[in-house]
Amino acid sequence: MRLWYLLAAALAAFPRTASAQMVAATAAPGPDWMAIGMFVAIIVATLVITYRSAGSTKSKADFYTAGHAITPLQNGLAIAGDFLSAGAFLGISALIYANGLDGLLYVLGFLTGWPIVLFLMSERMRNLGSYTFADAAAFRLDRTPIRLVAATGSLVVVLFYLIAQMIGAGKVIELLFGVNYLFAVIGVGVLMILYVTVGGMQATTWVQIIKAALLLCGGTLLALAVLWHFDFSFGELFAAASKIHPKGSAILAPGGLFAEPVSAISLGLALVFGTAGLPHILMRFFTVKDAAGARKSVFYATSCVAYFCLVTPLLGFGAVPILMSDSSYFHVGASGQFNKITDLIGGPNMASIHLAHAIGGPILLGFISAVAFATSLAVIAGLTLAGASAVSHDIYGQAIASGRALEAREVWISKIAAVVIGIVAVLLAYAFENQNVAFMAGLALSVAASCNFPVLAMAIFWRGTTTRGAVAGGLAGLVASVVLVVLSKTVWVAVFNFKAAPFPYENPALFSMPLAFLFTWLFSVTDQSARAIRERKAFDAQFVQSEIGMAPATESRTLAPAAS
Repeated sequence: MRLWYLLAAALAAFPRTASAQMVAATAAPGPDWMAIGMFVAIIVATLVITYRSAGSTKSKADFYTAGHAITPLQNGLAIAGDFLSAGAFLGISALIYANGLDGLLYVLGFLTGWPIVLFLMSERMRNLGSYTFADAAAFRLDRTPIRLVAATGSLVVVLFYLIAQMIGAGKVIELLFGVNYLFAVIGVGVLMILYVTVGGMQATTWVQIIKAALLLCGGTLLALAVLWHFDFSFGELFAAASKIHPKGSAILAPGGLFAEPVSAISLGLALVFGTAGLPHILMRFFTVKDAAGARKSVFYATSCVAYFCLVTPLLGFGAVPILMSDSSYFHVGASGQFNKITDLIGGPNMASIHLAHAIGGPILLGFISAVAFATSLAVIAGLTLAGASAVSHDIYGQAIASGRALEAREVWISKIAAVVIGIVAVLLAYAFENQNVAFMAGLALSVAASCNFPVLAMAIFWRGTTTRGAVAGGLAGLVASVVLVVLSKTVWVAVFNFKAAPFPYENPALFSMPLAFLFTWLFSVTDQSARAIRERKAFDAQFVQSEIGMAPATESRTLAPAAS
């Protein structure tokens, strides 16, 4: 019976409209049933997975980490599914389509961050924690303040990242079904709440595994189709793109997206170090049984991410000559003139979707649309679960209830938090509708690099870190990154409609991340309290634990010195 409830809720999430037809390249008089059928099949399959997973979600460990029973290969695919989001698939290809070579900075940044996760974080995280990255950060520090800072940073990162994914999923629904964008993101919100509240980590993991497989296959198929269109000649592809693009040959040179080096460096720092601070990625280390499994998981995930990052640029550059030569993919005004970049139906974020239709017709369109939606939906589920876990486990279970909360109550609070996060995500996605999804993901990575990564790295690797220093550094990075994002033109001009932005750069990581490390160091070295002395001595016990993982992997471990 629960399955029928899930299916009914999913159907209710996508209201019927008189314009329920494919608003894409051709002026077809009716809905594209091939594309819609493949799309609906993906949704039904994920709902069945969620229903089947509900029966195996009995305890807190099952809900948060699937009982630590996921294999390294499965977890690696799930991590890749978590990371290869709408920002990677739709956003990066759209940036390359609109700006050319500079869009590759996102590709390089996403890929470069993985060695940090692999060599520095994975094993130690798994040995020090059980459910969230705050477990590891609070291992030898005062539990309450560290968890509150870590949970707050996680929630901010989750919300920023959710905006990007909700925009991507909402735009795909709007394009394929012809529904209003607001109704589209509401439908996405309903589905993400179902996945998390009913299936927990088990359902989320399998949705991500299926999505990762579909995305790798779909990206490969679309890239091969692009190369086939140009007789597998990269030279012919780039020549055709530079010939028809409004910027001409400038798309093959740097400077199209970043006019000065500060923005490029700031974005690079966010992409590289923000990966090691994403709560939904770090949370996946706890779904395997030990540190060796965590290391293998990241290896498999890195391989998948590296391959897809090599495929994505072909989609962006291929969309330029194929789409810009066909005016039927654009909104054409009364004068018959259109902008080949901004007037693309659905916006530049939909370049890969239109590319699929132009090359493969309804069948490829349906498959790629389904893949794009599954891509967003899987990441949305992972993000929502990470945010809900921060509320229920870190804030309520460990900080408020001091680790004595009943499992059933903690899981119930997590489900309520998932509903609230879903509602907030819908509102934010509606407010930021026209933003590039890769750019919005970059802002989330900036906050992660400025708050979560410094706190975690300093707590794990520097003996001198104290609770006062970690709290000061985490708050400084969080406040600075969020304030600078608000003062940038992304929010100050695009959302608040002011004429000029007080902060001249779009990405704050170059300024906020060093500030977080500085505050952590300064407030730690000046802390000579009894608690700080105990915390420095406890580093040796933490080091042994992080190297060999002696404690059981089923509950949160912490030395948590009492506050003085």
